[in-house]
Amino acid sequence: MRDLERRYRHLLRAYPAGYRQARGAEIVGTYLDLAGPDRRWPSILEVADVVAGGGRERLRAAGAADLVPGVRLAGLLSYLTATALAGFWATAEVVTTSGVWGSPAFGPFATTGIVIWAGWLLAAVAYAVGPARWVRAAIGLALLLTAAVVPVAALFELPRPYLFVLLPQATLGVLALAGPSRTARRQRLVPLAIALAAALIAVGVLSGESAWFYRFSYGGAFLPEAGAALLLTAVLAATVLSLRGDARGLWALLVLLTPIGLLALYPLTENIAPVVGAGYADFRVITGTTAATFVLGGVTLAAALAIRARSSAAADTPASPVHQRCPTCGR
Repeated sequence: MRDLERRYRHLLRAYPAGYRQARGAEIVGTYLDLAGPDRRWPSILEVADVVAGGGRERLRAAGAADLVPGVRLAGLLSYLTATALAGFWATAEVVTTSGVWGSPAFGPFATTGIVIWAGWLLAAVAYAVGPARWVRAAIGLALLLTAAVVPVAALFELPRPYLFVLLPQATLGVLALAGPSRTARRQRLVPLAIALAAALIAVGVLSGESAWFYRFSYGGAFLPEAGAALLLTAVLAATVLSLRGDARGLWALLVLLTPIGLLALYPLTENIAPVVGAGYADFRVITGTTAATFVLGGVTLAAALAIRARSSAAADTPASPVHQRCPTCGR
């Protein structure tokens, strides 16, 4: 057996055993036909394709095939929320007075966060006018900027948005990668429209006399409200789709529980800090609360998958036949 063929067969362990027995040889043969004569290892795209296909088949075997469409719906809602936040904070960077009372600034902007929000707004433009392959690339660039601002700001001693803002934005961005890359033409401008509406809200909220306060409490404004709006939208979608016999809304709601919790990270840590004996929401409180949010979200989703798998297995198990007495012998 060639090395490449053996490695393809190892990759097929991502599929359930029954599926491998039925179609494993066909899948391996297809990949071998497409591979060049000098290939020794599967490509990264082939590995991703096999793992994704195996995951779908395992979900289908567990009776949770509608989880994948649910994740796509969660990705779409996450992308819209991330775009709204970008519109709000990009405007906040501008309308907030820079350098007030000797506070640090990033040129004419409040912090280096303007680079992040520009990246997310660029992704919204790509979604509206660019080809499908640009969308995930633009989201990936925005995610890279969101992660890079922390070490860059620390290295050059520049002001940046608080972790209260960056953590939910990054989580929403990761989920946005799972969303559909292309929708109907009339829907492509929705993210830009939402960003504009959020920008107008920012002008009204942050252009008053207390603008400097919101600058220093960067995580205290708009995020809990955005989380509440995302939760309400997810619940509404789950309700409407469930009435149609479609469970993807419920899966989307379960997937979105983690970013919704992170959007409420600021008030959560402010209330948890006194309980754990901290004077304020320091790094220890923030990281602990963030970890607990991820764990609770993951456990909730895993429990739902386990319940669906058990109910699916029970539905597939044939019922025991009811013994009836013979009308002749009475047995």
